[in-house]
Formats: sequence, structure tokens, C-alpha cells
Amino acid sequence: MRSRRLVAIVAVLAVAAAAAVVVAVRGEPQRRLVAHFSRAVGIHEGSSVRVLGVRIGTVVSVTPQGRTVRVEMRYDADRRIPAGVQALIIPPSVVSDRYVQLAPAYNGGAALPDGGDVPLERTAAPMEIDDIYRALDEFNKALGPEGANADGALKDLVAAGRANLEGNGEALHATLGDLARALSTVADGRQDLFGTVANLQLFTTALAQSDQQVRAFNQQLATVAGQLAGERDELAAALRSLATALADITTFIKENRDALRSDVDALADVTGILVRQQKAIIEILDLTPLAVSNLNLAYNARSGTLDTRDNALGPYDPASYVCSLMVDLVPTQQIPKECLALAQTLNVKKLPMTDQLRKLLGLPAATGGADAAGPPPTGAPAQSGAPVVPQLPEVVQDLTVGGILRGTR
Repeated sequence: MRSRRLVAIVAVLAVAAAAAVVVAVRGEPQRRLVAHFSRAVGIHEGSSVRVLGVRIGTVVSVTPQGRTVRVEMRYDADRRIPAGVQALIIPPSVVSDRYVQLAPAYNGGAALPDGGDVPLERTAAPMEIDDIYRALDEFNKALGPEGANADGALKDLVAAGRANLEGNGEALHATLGDLARALSTVADGRQDLFGTVANLQLFTTALAQSDQQVRAFNQQLATVAGQLAGERDELAAALRSLATALADITTFIKENRDALRSDVDALADVTGILVRQQKAIIEILDLTPLAVSNLNLAYNARSGTLDTRDNALGPYDPASYVCSLMVDLVPTQQIPKECLALAQTLNVKKLPMTDQLRKLLGLPAATGGADAAGPPPTGAPAQSGAPVVPQLPEVVQDLTVGGILRGTR
């Protein structure tokens, strides 16, 4: 019984060992990728393949093919690689050897199929130290006696530089210090500088939007310049005459300085009066056009007179006015009899009569300044004892100035 149990345990262990061997041989499922490099220094079978620094596979073979190197890699099947992937050889660091970096990481889109090929155009290898030495050697040769310094040009350049810089250390130091401070000032005022640039941009934009107006202005300016150019002889003569006139004016001012000073003082007085009478002058200027218009309307072209309708004589006729003047100016014996007859007629008809005419008849002066009594009723008998005055013909008078000058009609 014990022997049977031992045989069963051995059989189970054998089956488990066989399964482990099968798994170890077959491994995890992987995909294949081939990349072509110009060189693959430091890359060998077993080098890691990474994406964003994370290992996803290994290099399985490195095979030279003419002037390129074929590198076959395998990576985890659950990893997706973009169809346009690039293969880069990353130089070693302190903690890692060289490895192949696949970039960029997959972020959607078409994926690289199993067995995909990355051409030489999408691969890159780091520069080797030999390449750096070779470039420096070529640079030295270019500057050497068989290159730029074949005729001593480089030597002369170094000598000239030394001669120019010799003794100018402090000046160069001050220059560099000032340049640093100037750059610091520019950096501190970068907001203002950027604001100026922005305003300049707005200005240029406004000019661009007003292109037609700017063009028209330039054309007009060109036309004016052409006219001035065509009349340059006249302008030159005018400027010469102006220079002569200015010289004469200068001499005149020097010779008549006192008189000019007094004239200016008098002018100051006049201007002061004008300022003080500003309201009166404004009123005159406002009324003068109306007065001139009225004067124009009052002119009578047929008679050559100024006709007007006024009330200079008041309620009295011209004859009463003239007789009243004569009563005040001449003795009573020299007053014409017509004035006495006029006074009697006005008294009889109760018409307005001046105090002088009332004095001529021996009547008291009117209390109201003028007799406001109207004419007596028609057919009323004359007052008893009143002198009989012959009836005068009715005279139609034109009381305008032109009518008075022409006389009765």
C-alpha cells in the first residue's frame, strides 16, 4: 500500500516537471520587429527594447547588411506599437547600457503589424566619441597651416585681436557691465516695450485700413512738391525780397523805437477802451445792419431824398410850428398876420394849439400842454364877439421829409 502511494507521488511530480519544461521552452507569446540602423555600436543580442523607458522586449539578433545593420527585436504581444514608430539607440548612462527606444508611444490609430519593418529613415544612432574626435581633427586641419592659416591669416587675426584688446581690459569690462545693465533695464521695461510694439502694430493696422487716404495724401503732397519745384525760382526771389524787407524793417524799428513804443502804448489805450466798451460795440454792430437797411429803404430815387414818417411836430401842423418859433424869436409887431389868422382859426375850430399861439391871442396856456378839444359840431353858430376869419382852403399835406421839402400839393 505504501509502495502504491509512493508511485503516485512520483508520477505527479513527473507530470509537473514536464509541464514546467514545456512552458519554459514555449515562453510568453511575443511579436517581431525589424529595424535598420546606420550603426549599432553597443547593441547586441539580449539588449533591451523600451517604450518611454519601460522594457517591453529584447534584441534577438544583430546582423550587418552592407552599409547598414539589421536589428531584429521581439516584444510583448499585448503591447501596441504605432505604424509610424521610430527606433532610437539611447547611449549608456550610469545605471544602464545602450538600449533601443521605440517612440512615440501608442496613442490610438493604426498599429504596427507583427513582423513590421522600420526603415533607415526612421532610425537614429548616437554620435560616437570617434566621430567627435574626427570632427575636431577636421576643424583643426581647417584652421591649420594647410587651411585658413596657409597665408598666416589666422595668425594675423589673433595678433590683431591681441593688439586691440591689450590695455583695454577695464574698458571691455565696463562695456560688458553697461551692456548687462542695459539688458536688465530692457528686461524690467519689457511690459512698456511690448506695449509700444502693440501700439505700433495698431498704428500700422490703422494705416493699412486707411491705405486709400494715405495714398491720396501722398499724391497731393507730391503735387504740391512738384508745384513748389516748378516755382523754385519765384520762391527764391520771394525769399530774397523777404530777407531784404526784414533787414529794412529791422533798421526802421531800431531808428523809430521810441515812436513805436509810444504808438504801442496808445494802441494799448485804444484796445483798453474797446474792451471796456465791448457791449456798446456789440450793440452797434448788431444795430448797424438794420439802420443801413432802413436808410436804404428810406431813400427816394425819384426825388433824391430820404423819405420818412415821423412825429417830430407832435399834434401840430408845420405852420403852427413855424409861427410858434416866430412868437418866441421876434417881437409881436413883426409877426405876420397869417400867424394871427391861423391862431384864430385853430381857436374857433377847437383844434390843438401851441402855447405860443395862445399867447398871441391873449389866451392862458393849456394845462395839458395842448388843447385836446375837438372841433365844434357841424352847423354850430360861432361864438358871439369872435372875429370873423375868412375860411382858408383845405390843404392836404404830406408830412414826410420828402413831402415837406416839395411843399403842398
